[in-house]
Amino acid sequence: MGTGRLYAAVAAGGFRRYATYRVATAAGVFTNTVFGFILAYTYIALWAEKPHLGGYDQAQALTYVWVGQAMFAVMVLGSNGFEAELMERIRTGDIAVDLYRPADLQAWWLAADTGRALFHLLGRGVAPMVCGALFFELALPTDPLTWIACLVAIALGTVVSFAIRYIVALWAFWLLDGAGAMQLTWLTGVFFSGMLLPLNVFPGALGEIARLLPWSALLQAPADVLVGEADPLGTFAFQATWAVVLLAAGRLVQSAATRRVVVQGG
Repeated sequence: MGTGRLYAAVAAGGFRRYATYRVATAAGVFTNTVFGFILAYTYIALWAEKPHLGGYDQAQALTYVWVGQAMFAVMVLGSNGFEAELMERIRTGDIAVDLYRPADLQAWWLAADTGRALFHLLGRGVAPMVCGALFFELALPTDPLTWIACLVAIALGTVVSFAIRYIVALWAFWLLDGAGAMQLTWLTGVFFSGMLLPLNVFPGALGEIARLLPWSALLQAPADVLVGEADPLGTFAFQATWAVVLLAAGRLVQSAATRRVVVQGG
């Protein structure tokens, strides 16, 4: 099997794996939809008091809410992804088996996470977005190219999300328990991705810094492309830069961790 076919098969396996959890998927759709309604009415009240807050009108703000709910599982904002499994494999020593595979460790997990992200985009992302469009006036584009640009931004955002979580997972080589690092990453991601509030609402230097951090590539970037508040090419360049930097950093951490592997399982 060629390298490309191998990773395509791993990605397909990741898609099928998450597709088996139908009840969990339905529960996730329900939860995201409920939270979408809660946030939508909160934003309506907020934008009624502060029209054009952060440069958004109310329709754009509501669109942002539902994009956030659609991206929650795709970008792993506050939930588990592959990193929990990878940390466990490092802790038990099973990572030694992974390192003997005729496949690159980082590329293997990236392919698996890509399959997961694609399933969550279709399985948990579409339904809340459609529900939001039915009940609220959203600023959805009519140009198909804008939708394509948004999908490209989502794809790049998933790579950035993977790269961040991969680095965090590899810290399990040095930590007895990576749960604390993982929870800190979740909290940081929820705040700096714009899941709570759009980053362009953040005041002064905090907002400027937040928009430069890699987490802004996960939600703020795709949402801004969709509502027409960002140049797609500039957004792609920003996301791709962070993806390359973080993947390279992950490669360096992996190299340092596996140069002399001592796994806790023996």
